[in-house]
Amino acid sequence: MKTLFALSALVCAAVVATAADESGFKPLFNGKDLTGWTGNPDLWSVDDETIKGVTKADPKLTHNTFLVWTNGDVADFELRLSYKIVAGNSGIQYRSKVLRQGAQGPIVGGYQADFEAGKTYSGILYEEQGRGILAQRGQKTVIEAATGKPKVTGSVGDTKEIQSKIKHEEWNDYVIIAKGNHLQHFINGVQTVDVTDEQEAKAAKSGVLALQIHVGPPMTVQFKNIRMKNLGQDSATADTMKKFAGKWVPVEVIANGSAIEREKLDAILLTIEGNKYTSKVGDKLDEGAISVDDSKSPAVMDVVRQKADGEKVNVPAIYELKGDTLIVCYGLGSTARPSEFKSEADSGVLLVTYKRE
Repeated sequence: MKTLFALSALVCAAVVATAADESGFKPLFNGKDLTGWTGNPDLWSVDDETIKGVTKADPKLTHNTFLVWTNGDVADFELRLSYKIVAGNSGIQYRSKVLRQGAQGPIVGGYQADFEAGKTYSGILYEEQGRGILAQRGQKTVIEAATGKPKVTGSVGDTKEIQSKIKHEEWNDYVIIAKGNHLQHFINGVQTVDVTDEQEAKAAKSGVLALQIHVGPPMTVQFKNIRMKNLGQDSATADTMKKFAGKWVPVEVIANGSAIEREKLDAILLTIEGNKYTSKVGDKLDEGAISVDDSKSPAVMDVVRQKADGEKVNVPAIYELKGDTLIVCYGLGSTARPSEFKSEADSGVLLVTYKRE
């Protein structure tokens, strides 16, 4: 019985650890259709909750083409997905650019986490339409500022041993982590490359995410469980602030545990555009900037107020945004960031519920 209890505890712990490990990740594919993605519909489709790219002998593919994610650029992030490839070559573009529209779909250039049905290129970092191979599998490299060429500075493993962990024409898990100019790839939990791109002029900081199908023999590639976590404040702000855009009116305000009279709220209007805000209280105008991080729980907001004398004051807050309702809990003065949505007497906390106008 003790053994059974211990085993159950271990299973529960593993489930909790797995769930926690996925915190902050958001799905990029709904499993039903290609909403949020664009590419050649003759080549890309959805089959059994997977994105599928297929090429045939006729018509023959004449250029590499891509399925592009349309919900914004990616910057600092961790991307997780599973892939399966039968014949051919493919890859995952990130921080890339759509260069032009080709005869058979978008043509994209930029960083690529490569993979194939063969045994050479899976896991490497390749720059499509750019500087070529930036790290072979197993390499730790620095892209030199002057030349743009990779300099091998170390190893993350033996290329043959890494290849032995990759399942041929079966499902594999791919992870890409991009933070500043530091880029890392992993397949099935094994690191494949580690790259620091020091060529400032060409080291992309942000760009599109896309999936590739490659010229060559007929091939089939599938992707599933595509999810991403923003690792940078700028990334989170860019994605989330779109949801804040518009005019907001307060419907309830509690300051230091006391509710503000309803008639006083009618004179307040909050307007958000991009990451900028203006708050009008009667004839008085307050302006500044907002940044958010929705990977935390509760989601975090920082309001930077621009005072009349030019001084900037940061107001830490937490928020909850659901449709047309925005709840913000501010820490005023020297008060630390609130940890829960409540305002008590002498707490220095302001709790505001807004409705979209």
